[in-house]
Amino acid sequence: MRGARWLALAGAVIVVACGRPGAGGDDSATGASPTHARFDEEIKLADGRRVGVSYAAGRGVLEQHQDAEGGAWSKPRIVYATQSNACQSLGLKAFGDTVAVIANWGYYCADGDPPDESIAAVGTAGLTHWDTKVTKDFDGWEKATADGDARRLTFTNSSTEWLTRLRWYEGEGFGEVENIRR
Repeated sequence: MRGARWLALAGAVIVVACGRPGAGGDDSATGASPTHARFDEEIKLADGRRVGVSYAAGRGVLEQHQDAEGGAWSKPRIVYATQSNACQSLGLKAFGDTVAVIANWGYYCADGDPPDESIAAVGTAGLTHWDTKVTKDFDGWEKATADGDARRLTFTNSSTEWLTRLRWYEGEGFGEVENIRR
């Protein structure tokens, strides 16, 4: 291979090997829709759609989704904006066509400190609507469960002394964080 063709091929290999939506590179900044997106966490919904979330340094949690036919991924959407460093967890769980996201992060988590921000987020309406709730200086959400159906979700954190709970209701959004002594 010679000249311009070799350079074009080498450039394409570098973009494929190093580029990742949500990693703060050009793809996430321009809102491009890659066909082979890579995420920190990705799930497949019952209807065949795929959903992925990433942490973009200095931006926050980004979401993208793909239709059941496997077309192009949607443009990255910021679910929650933050300047904090990535930390302990970023996870997804599907309840029918409702998607729950848990993200816990902060500046000194690697040193054993609790997260600065714990995010509970719920995506509905074909993933065009996202409700979010931040809880500051908290040990972080551990799991999300459905209360009967996907119209009511509960985010929890359990310790030996406390059950911390946050409820989400379709059409109403999040309630207040509850601390229940065990």
